[in-house]
Amino acid sequence: MTIDLYYSPASSPCRSILLLGKTLGIHFNLIETRLCRGDNFRPEFSRINYEHSIPTLVDNGFALWESRAILIYLADKYGKEDTLYPKNAQRKAIVNQRLYFDMGTLFQRLADCYLKPVIEKKPVDPQDSWKMEEAVGFLNIALAGHKYAAGDTMTIADFALVATISTYEGLKFDLTPYANVTKWFNRCKKHMRGYEINQRGVDDFVRTVAPLLPKTE
Repeated sequence: MTIDLYYSPASSPCRSILLLGKTLGIHFNLIETRLCRGDNFRPEFSRINYEHSIPTLVDNGFALWESRAILIYLADKYGKEDTLYPKNAQRKAIVNQRLYFDMGTLFQRLADCYLKPVIEKKPVDPQDSWKMEEAVGFLNIALAGHKYAAGDTMTIADFALVATISTYEGLKFDLTPYANVTKWFNRCKKHMRGYEINQRGVDDFVRTVAPLLPKTE
């Protein structure tokens, strides 16, 4: 089995794939792809992914990108049971909702408030923090009464969300007011195989962007 993963260790979507790979016992052929030097626009990569985005997976010639789609594919193909991505329609719908929430709200607000300004070398507006606070608040409500994002068992939604929330934490976002998020996050840190891979990626990301972020007293 040969599965190539074009990735950056600092990228939270890429880290979600690495975490799931650990749980599924997948050994990726890791190909670091540095956007800052244009690796994603090289002809060999463009032939694989016309959107020039990472993570990009190539599984024996089958190419796929968009991290949440990759999570679903890997769980479907390589999961030994359906706990990570349930077959039951309603349970699956909840997992999908959490994935879309991560993509469209939780991660998107992080991207809008921090990542986009940093990439464009524009100042980060500290007053945008309310958008991130609201998003984490939504997650806090969703986690009420549950051990994990979509119920009492770990699913692929947890891998996506924990990669994002750990980036919030790395950027010194205060999670303490969100008791459900804090308990869930600590549980994921304890029970996700290979969590240290994610933490190393967060640390790399923070070292890169820290000089560009607003100074706090």
